[in-house]
Amino acid sequence: MDTKHCAVDGWVDAIPAPGPNGTATFDLVVRPADIDALDDAPDTLVTCTSGNPRITHELLNGIQPGDLLRATGTLAQPSVPGEPARLTVDVLEVLDTALVPVLREMVLDRYGDYVVIFDADTDAVPVFTAHGTWVGLADNPDAIAHLIDIHERVNGGDA
Repeated sequence: MDTKHCAVDGWVDAIPAPGPNGTATFDLVVRPADIDALDDAPDTLVTCTSGNPRITHELLNGIQPGDLLRATGTLAQPSVPGEPARLTVDVLEVLDTALVPVLREMVLDRYGDYVVIFDADTDAVPVFTAHGTWVGLADNPDAIAHLIDIHERVNGGDA
């Protein structure tokens, strides 16, 4: 697989989503640099993932569709033509924010030093520390407290 370290500027296509093990994923819509010189130049979709707790926190709490970002990391070209390129993000910079805030289908809530994400489409509830560290996936809202108790026992009560 062909990879290279690069920076990509693009607009966030949809609300960033939490992933497994404390990651977050999002898609960037990238325009060719010389769009004025090209006729009917297509936009490119780049799928981005980050496991950095600070970047994950920012993606899940402050980024919305339409924001212009510079994502720097390792770009892997797709092995199958037609699939989007994948960028593992090490550095994220907000270049410009969307003009109008987007209503979100998800709701963030705090449980002390923990943040949970409620989604109307599923019973499962992702749980993070307030610093963005992945805690786990509660099967339903009733299991959140149990998951937090386990995390505090394992980690000595520090979120």
